[in-house]
Amino acid sequence: MSVAQESRINLLDTPLPRLLAAFDVELVESSITDPTHFGAFVERQDGSRALRMPVGRSEFERDTAARMLLAEGLGLAGPPVPAPLEVSRV
Repeated sequence: MSVAQESRINLLDTPLPRLLAAFDVELVESSITDPTHFGAFVERQDGSRALRMPVGRSEFERDTAARMLLAEGLGLAGPPVPAPLEVSRV
């Protein structure tokens, strides 16, 4: 995606499916059931990207966590992650 295209994408207002498509990120269901795990942004060795999200979460929770992970993983400007949540890099 070019810088011009990226500037037209608003992290908070763009529908999540469009946001994922714009940044070529695949949404994958995670098998992790830990209630403190909200998801993971994964960059694979082949350069592809995936957003691994746990199932069974509310639409709001899933959407919010996805946007926080995308902002962090892609280096996008976004609001800070609210306490007590944190984003870790491994």
